[in-house]
Parts: sequence; C-alpha cells; structure tokens
Amino acid sequence: MKIDVLSLFPHMFTGAMDESIIGKAQERGLVSIDVHDFRDYAGNKHGHVDDTPYGGGAGMLLQVEPIYEQLKAIDPRLVSDDLAERPSDTRVILMDPAGETYSQKKAETLSHAEHLIFICGHYEGYDERIRDYVTDEISIGDFILTGGELAAMCVIDSTVRLIEQAVGNEESIVSESYSTGLLEYPQYTRPRDFRGKTVPDVLLSGNHQKIADWREEQAIKRTMERRPDLLAKQSLTEKQQEIYNRLSRK
Repeated sequence: MKIDVLSLFPHMFTGAMDESIIGKAQERGLVSIDVHDFRDYAGNKHGHVDDTPYGGGAGMLLQVEPIYEQLKAIDPRLVSDDLAERPSDTRVILMDPAGETYSQKKAETLSHAEHLIFICGHYEGYDERIRDYVTDEISIGDFILTGGELAAMCVIDSTVRLIEQAVGNEESIVSESYSTGLLEYPQYTRPRDFRGKTVPDVLLSGNHQKIADWREEQAIKRTMERRPDLLAKQSLTEKQQEIYNRLSRK
C-alpha cells in the first residue's frame, strides 16, 4: 500500500509513522508513507494557502489551488476532468468534521486500497471545490481538533494494522473490539491471584468450548453494559440472541 499525506505541518508525522506496527510495516515493504507540505504549491510568495470566504464569515478557508497542484504532482490522473480516468484503486480522503464517522468497517475497506491520500485541513474549513477531487470524507468523532493531522494518523494506524502480515498475531485482529460487532471479552494473564482478585476458573479449565462460550457471553454482556447502540446494529446469531435474552432478564 502507498500512503500520501497532504499537510501544512509534515513534521507532526515524524515519529508517529516510524514506530510500532506502522514503522515495522514500512521496514517490511508492506506500506510506504510520504508526507507532503502543500504550502509548496501556494500561488503567492508568502506561502499563504488560505483566504477569507466569499460572502463574509469568520475564519479562513483552505484554497483549492494548492490541493489541486499537490494532487496533480502525485498523480495527474487524480485531477482529471474525466472521472473515468481517475485511478480506481486510489482513495482521496478529506479529514473533515462533517464527514462520515469513522468505524472499524471503514478501516477494513480502506485496508484493501492500493493507494490512500489524506488531505489535512488547518483552518475554518475548505473551499467547496476541493471536494471535487475527493472520494471519501471522514470524521473521527463529534469533536473539533486544531487540524486534520491527528485524525489522519488515527485512520492510518487503524488501516495499516489490518494489512496482511502487518501484525504478528493476525488472529488477535479478528477477535478485537468492533471487528466482531461486539466489544471484546475480558482477558487475564499472570498472576492468577492479584490481591485477592482471581482469574475466572473457566479460563484455567482447559476446556476450549467452555472458554469460547464464556468469552462470547462476556462480550455480549460488556457490549450491553457499555455500548448498547452497537447491539442495535448487530445481527446476532441464534445462540447470541439466546444469551442476550437471558442476560436481559437478570
């Protein structure tokens, strides 16, 4: 996978993109990440890439021209007026509070793309014409950040770790919270007894079916308690529905 990031503060990505799973994925050649300062394409000697909105209003808007020129430099097909000529294996992602709320399902979709491009704003908003070159608009939640850089890092991290061979134990990805539609069940490691708080006996039983059943029930219970909204979206199996009904009666 190739990832390009358009940012006015490229040094924010130093370190974050070079450590842990993302750093190892780059070392293994699974992903390449380039961060571009699109101020290089400012159409004035002062390097300004923002301007006041037509019609008045507070704040400044990110101009379309620097974004257009930076995308064109990455791949001229990205800004082709003929939509059919734009590369189908590339997603151009605008980090925007008004965008689609990010989810694990979206991360899984993005992980299958050959090329991801992130546009990070840093002002009041965007010139609407920037959206003409965008395939996805993403928000990581209902709150405001100073710019799109931190949000883009979250999306990159959650996407790269889904690339095959990026994570050592790929089974752990399948059972993680949100991947199954439920929150993850409680987990324990040594010591068995910590200040009187002990590991559930079933996890020490060696009975894999009982352990699997316990984990499934605990995942449903935790989701009911902490994120009941997830259950409303989830199609439960017959067995899971029985567990849900039993827990609901308690």
